[in-house]
Amino acid sequence: MSNYVKLMNNLDNLSLTVIKDHLEPYISSVNNNDKSIVDALYELSELEIKAKKLRAMQACVKVANFPFLKTLEDFDFDFQPAVNKQQMLDLSSLRFVEQKENIVFLGTCGVGKTHLATSIGIVSARNRFSTYFINFHELMLQLKKALLENRLETRLKHFAKYKVLIIDEVGYLPIDTDASNLFFQLVAKRYEKHSTIITTNISFSQWPSIFGTPTLASAILDRLLHHSHVINIKGPSYRLKSKVSIISDKNIND
Repeated sequence: MSNYVKLMNNLDNLSLTVIKDHLEPYISSVNNNDKSIVDALYELSELEIKAKKLRAMQACVKVANFPFLKTLEDFDFDFQPAVNKQQMLDLSSLRFVEQKENIVFLGTCGVGKTHLATSIGIVSARNRFSTYFINFHELMLQLKKALLENRLETRLKHFAKYKVLIIDEVGYLPIDTDASNLFFQLVAKRYEKHSTIITTNISFSQWPSIFGTPTLASAILDRLLHHSHVINIKGPSYRLKSKVSIISDKNIND
């Protein structure tokens, strides 16, 4: 067996698949004196490192449980001028994660809250910050189940550990006292330790009616808003965008 075959086998055994796939042209370059052996080995190792980082980022995105993969580049800032693009780009720098700040996206249905929250979450996951996306209703179901099974503390610790936890659609469905208390416990565990991103269609003045009592709502809001960026989106619904275009075209034609 030639050393070339042994080398290819070794690359397989070491899972250096990128180096193996790119080896042939580099051998030719070295043989033709177009590259030194050191340059060739360096460039091959760089290709392998970049591929490894890409695989790690893709894995982080996959386990984050995003409902879809949309970035800020996919967001139509012209359609939603109430959203400050520069502010979104600044949040995507992830300074808020380092400073353990929260983000609250507030607005009516369809204005792009979940899109923006997911976009920032994807950046976070790609930078290998532990990130997780969950719908508020699903979160409450999991915590209630854990409470009944006497493993609430374990489940709270699970959700408290993420560097970035995205909780979508807070307040869309009515909740009971148990859920309110469980949500407060989670918010309290994450307070000034990690960043939480919230999307909600309920104004803060209405939170007492959602969470049962003004005292509990105030305690939750106090911890969520103390170190936070509140993005209040006032604009048309993306879901009605195509319908509006159809109606506009019809009016023009009429």
